[in-house]
Amino acid sequence: MTVHFIGAGPGAADLLTIRGQKIISECPICLYAGSLIPEEILAFCPSNATIINTALLDLDSIIDECVKASNAGLDVARLHSGDLSIWSAMGEQIRKLKEANIDISVTPGVPSFAAAAASIDKELTLPGLAQSVVLTRTQGRASAMPDDESLENFARTGSTLAIHLSIHNLGYIVEKLIPFYGANCPIVVIFRASWADQQIIKGELYTIENRMPKEIERTAIIFVGRCLDNDQFNNSRLYATDYSRRFRPGTAQE
Repeated sequence: MTVHFIGAGPGAADLLTIRGQKIISECPICLYAGSLIPEEILAFCPSNATIINTALLDLDSIIDECVKASNAGLDVARLHSGDLSIWSAMGEQIRKLKEANIDISVTPGVPSFAAAAASIDKELTLPGLAQSVVLTRTQGRASAMPDDESLENFARTGSTLAIHLSIHNLGYIVEKLIPFYGANCPIVVIFRASWADQQIIKGELYTIENRMPKEIERTAIIFVGRCLDNDQFNNSRLYATDYSRRFRPGTAQE
């Protein structure tokens, strides 16, 4: 028996991985993260599967469901939104499952920031502008932010920022970032990236608050950085004619 943790992707059912779909279709029990998992993905479960919404459960109750499945010899598909490597609360579940001697597997999913970047047709790392992306969030009720992981510290690098779980703190974000990026720095908010009701709001740090629809209070990613609205960047060396690579040598001698 195995509990299979599956990154179900950002929302669109066709962004679920083939591996994830296969595992879901073979598991008689599915635990899923509430409204973050679309019904189209739950439709991949076997017709007779037991499907449980974990939004109504605490950690111990989730583990109890896995223990019951283990005692019955039934595999579990444990669905989380996006990818499991960030802010999924998978770590604490795996710790308890290991204590109970229950096997686990992990299947990655398309992360929400990648779907959000695709929705605006942007590469987040452009030569001469930014070569790093910082995935972060602001202080919230679920978990405190370490002292060194402040917006100001990340902003000092000039990296592209992908700020999650923080649309309710937009004013705070603007205030903290303007001194580093400037009031005219591009900012984009993507609400429910890849879902049918996706919304994209573009602006600058000093204008974005006035452009935001009042109904957007959650499930949004905030991008900040010069890569979002700048065509004046250098070409990478990757495809330069004089750039030698293993499978495309620059000279006959190479």
